[in-house]
Amino acid sequence: MKFKGSPRDLFKSNDGVRLNKYIADSGLCSRRKADEYIAAGKVKINQKVVSEMGVKVFPGDFVTLGGDPVKQNIKLVYYLMNKPKNTITTTDDEKNRRTVIDIIDKHERIYPVGRLDRNTTGVLLLTNDGELANRLMHPKYEVERIYTAVLDKPVRFDHAKAISLGVKLDDYETAPCEIMIHPDNPAKATLTLIEGKNHEIKKLFAKFGYEVKQLDRKVYAGLQLSGLKKGEYRSLNRNEVRALQNLVGLS
Repeated sequence: MKFKGSPRDLFKSNDGVRLNKYIADSGLCSRRKADEYIAAGKVKINQKVVSEMGVKVFPGDFVTLGGDPVKQNIKLVYYLMNKPKNTITTTDDEKNRRTVIDIIDKHERIYPVGRLDRNTTGVLLLTNDGELANRLMHPKYEVERIYTAVLDKPVRFDHAKAISLGVKLDDYETAPCEIMIHPDNPAKATLTLIEGKNHEIKKLFAKFGYEVKQLDRKVYAGLQLSGLKKGEYRSLNRNEVRALQNLVGLS
């Protein structure tokens, strides 16, 4: 794993660094989430609240988020988990249900990249690398996700073809995707998506009258579980981290 340099190392010129990038590079959150914190007035530079976008940080500036210093000299960590059922994909839960963070016995402040439903299982990446997480979740990079769904009845060929071409759902239309019906079990389908819409697979099948009984993510951004049992996790190796960075233009 690599380490971030000191705050001064972030500044390539005298032009400063945008505040949202400065916060994301600390590993606390993504740039998008940093923008939300800034807009909410939770960020200060040199004890003064900053609520407008585009403000820059310069060497020697003191930045706080919610009253806590934003530190740049942190170790970046990357974990691959086989998410189990009945687990919330968030850093905490107001109902005190078990979260994916509760499973990891580490001291770093990390967060999941994207979300899986409570009872959806499979590949989940957790990290404190805010910039990488932000890019992986951004639709611009079309990060591939492969899911296997078990349905309440066999999938009809015409329905599978319609799903593959894109379907109108609520206020948006899904992107074309690959779908394969398993020959030994026609109530089981594997889908390859490049979107991360909320409950998208369940909504896709519900459109045609199916109920998803089980949903398991097999691949995310090229990452596979490699023998991890439900609830197990491991650190990514250098080659895996480099491959993720290459995928979203951070190499």
